[in-house]
Amino acid sequence: MADLDIVVPVYNEGANILRVLKALKANVTTGFRVLVCYDFDEDTTLAALRSDGVPDVEVTLVLNPTRGPHSAVMAGLRASTAPAVVVYAADDDYNAGNLDSMVEKIAQGNDIACASRFMPGGSMVGCPWLKAVLVRGAGFTMRHFARIPTHDASNGFRMFSRRAIEEIRIESTEGFTYSLELLVKVHRLGWNVAEVPAQWIERNPDQGASRFKVLGWLPAYLRWYFYGFATTILQRSPRTVPRIASQAPASTND
Repeated sequence: MADLDIVVPVYNEGANILRVLKALKANVTTGFRVLVCYDFDEDTTLAALRSDGVPDVEVTLVLNPTRGPHSAVMAGLRASTAPAVVVYAADDDYNAGNLDSMVEKIAQGNDIACASRFMPGGSMVGCPWLKAVLVRGAGFTMRHFARIPTHDASNGFRMFSRRAIEEIRIESTEGFTYSLELLVKVHRLGWNVAEVPAQWIERNPDQGASRFKVLGWLPAYLRWYFYGFATTILQRSPRTVPRIASQAPASTND
């Protein structure tokens, strides 16, 4: 079994996926598997994966039972089995070198390793002004006032422990809000969070349109934003974190 599962939600990423797989192969020394989560059989990503030049890495295709980025990620998380699981963008060929250090953070007992654009060594390039204001403001206020232990609370590039995936019930249904949800729930439980610096570069239009919807997902993000504040300011109990119920043992009675 791989030590790291890399969940990659895709939507017509044929122009990007091979470049990303090559970057992973060249930069990640941890044993890993890539779970490509797709919506439909005609996705250009699948054609690229069947073409010549595919690097020699383990790739598992995961069909999204519905459509959209949230359900694609959820399908990948359900299919994962590794001790560490990261959700990774299908156009990101520049952060692969950060994954080994994130795996190390998980191995040290952290349940989340955050990739941070706003700590020393991190960067954010070419971000639209509205998104930049929102993510920087969220990161600053959640770190300094809600005491969430990361500079970059809203970043979807994040690694999770097996415990976080298997024990915390995800209530989000939109976009990448699950990532903020897991962060604030882990914080409320008192589990450990670490971070490493990372880069973020605005997607080139030639690489396809981004599916990130700033205003459409804002209400869902705000729910977990205020949840993070409630933990610190209102001293909410870890007992309020919804957990995944363990399956009761089968009855041995006839």
